[in-house]
Amino acid sequence: MSTRGKWCAMQRFALVPFLASIALGCYTLQPIRTTSPILGSEIGLDLNDAGRVALGGTMGPEIGQIEGRLVRMDSSGYLLSVSTVHFLRGGEQVWTGERVSVKTDYVSSVTERKLSKGRTAILSAAGIAAVAIIVTRAIVVSGRSNPDVVPVDTAQTIRIPWP
Repeated sequence: MSTRGKWCAMQRFALVPFLASIALGCYTLQPIRTTSPILGSEIGLDLNDAGRVALGGTMGPEIGQIEGRLVRMDSSGYLLSVSTVHFLRGGEQVWTGERVSVKTDYVSSVTERKLSKGRTAILSAAGIAAVAIIVTRAIVVSGRSNPDVVPVDTAQTIRIPWP
């Protein structure tokens, strides 16, 4: 592979962390500022003691928070397509969109998943730094600074043409 081919491959490889950081971003759960969440939004429901007892048999003991996409909401409760369950003593369990109904009496607070601009900026800066490191290493490793100088440890071949 030519030096140019190696350089192009390294450029493509170096862009992966940068593009991933931009695409993913950082999200946080923040208190909802409106009276009710929007259908289809990603929300978190913090459960009270009554909710932990009621849902403990079906979802597991010591549930602190349920995260998921809001499918339906009315005065009696929420219907979530659950993505993650967070436990009181740490740890979490990933779900694959199972629908769970949670009564409003079981919820102590509702949060909404929002893009965190500060964290995303920090992650993007780290991605740019990673790209810079990879690119500078690719330039140094990809070849010698002076191609006319033969390294000492390399054997030289002398070609003598036949008359």
